[in-house]
Amino acid sequence: MKNNKAGGKYIKALLIIVCVIFMGLFLVLPLAVVMGTAFRDGIRAYKSAVTDFYTRRAFQLTLGVTVIAVICNTVFGLAAAWMITKFRFKGRRLLTTLIDLPVTISPVIAGLIFLLTFGRQSPLYPYLKDMNLDIVFAVPGILLATIFVTFPFVSREIIPVMEAQGTDEEEAAALLGAGGFTIFRRITFPHIKWALLYGITLCAARAMGEFGAVSVLSGHLRGKTNTLPLHIEILFNEFAYVPAFAVSSILVFLAVILLIVKSYVEYRGGKNKCM
Repeated sequence: MKNNKAGGKYIKALLIIVCVIFMGLFLVLPLAVVMGTAFRDGIRAYKSAVTDFYTRRAFQLTLGVTVIAVICNTVFGLAAAWMITKFRFKGRRLLTTLIDLPVTISPVIAGLIFLLTFGRQSPLYPYLKDMNLDIVFAVPGILLATIFVTFPFVSREIIPVMEAQGTDEEEAAALLGAGGFTIFRRITFPHIKWALLYGITLCAARAMGEFGAVSVLSGHLRGKTNTLPLHIEILFNEFAYVPAFAVSSILVFLAVILLIVKSYVEYRGGKNKCM
């Protein structure tokens, strides 16, 4: 027994050491490099990089696209989860599979799909041109790409919760004469609110950091269609390392904020389950 306990302690210590080394090499060290390089030339150089006109425009575009993508995916996620968990119909499994499709497709491939669908070689292009609607190499294309790569996050978080909840409470409320919105507000939403907020947090984090699909559709128009990740790439390719890492630190700060929100949601969600 003593040998088994001693062996267990060694294994535990070894696993801890491996995890610490792995996290240090692949998480802590890169973040330290980013922050160290960002402030390498001092606060004044850092402030100049993050307040640059093109940085501000990229930041505004990133936040705007993120907000719109989160709103669209929240509405879609709620509708899809409600339909999948509360109703039985043909094609239900197909719909569930299609929701996971953006996770399995490379973002670059997704960008190429939209490029072929709305680009100059598309049958839709003459109609889009007549309506003066630019999608490829414009903000609408960035928005479509971001929504596509992020729309599974909200629905995938609330579907298991709604399946576990079942339909008994909603059916009882309907028999008592409650309307659909009242049933959702008073019965369904209290059960899914933390899962919904968790999905929204993941969706926002993914939207802010999206690069592949957006890179294909943006056209890299500086000050117009460049999000923060694309702006960072341009600065890095121009060998402006300090400004590139300074702008990267903005995404790091945003990621930390979202991580705090995520941890809080996980804590409240777990506490709510215990109650």
